Amino acid sequence: MKTYRTYLFDFDYTLADSSKGIVMCYRNVLERHHHTGISDEAIKRTIGKTLVESFSLLSGITDADTLEAYRKEYVKEADKYMTANTRLFPETSHVLTTLKARGAKLGIISTKYRYRIMELLGHALPESTVDLIVGGEDVQTPKPSPEGVFIALEKLQTEKTDVLYVGDSTVDAETARAAGIDFAGVLHGTTTREELAAYPHTGILNDLSELL
Repeated sequence: MKTYRTYLFDFDYTLADSSKGIVMCYRNVLERHHHTGISDEAIKRTIGKTLVESFSLLSGITDADTLEAYRKEYVKEADKYMTANTRLFPETSHVLTTLKARGAKLGIISTKYRYRIMELLGHALPESTVDLIVGGEDVQTPKPSPEGVFIALEKLQTEKTDVLYVGDSTVDAETARAAGIDFAGVLHGTTTREELAAYPHTGILNDLSELL
């Protein structure tokens, strides 16, 4: 695979498996409001979308005030349970530190809140490994809007042709396409190789080590 000057990563199901914590937090909120019979797999399929979008898909609710209330409840649940139930994938630390040692700039673009990602990474990586995190609170329009990518390009002073965006979902693929940058899919999540391959891509990776 081509070597890039800058690598931008999604977080959930790309760098880390936080599905256990995510399912727990969604289920606590949903069942509190009598939304039952929703499978773990259905919840996992929403990873990468905003909390409001996910709650709407899972519950069928469209009322904005109700969805915002659910979002706030989820954040409180995540403050309790997310960090303890999230693990970086086995190769993540090695891949990121190796790319950094080679002189690459590294960024994360996620719908997850920046402070949460910083808390999670602080337990696993040297502080200077990741140059920039653009979280859900940093943008007006979430992925697949390219806004977060454009923020990263400006702050990292990087041209589009020098960037690879790595993600696990079709939302990530759509984000890269909208931003006009190269995309590589990784098969850590619930999205299939065929689903990712339907979008422009430079590769579909079994895991992140293939970046090296």
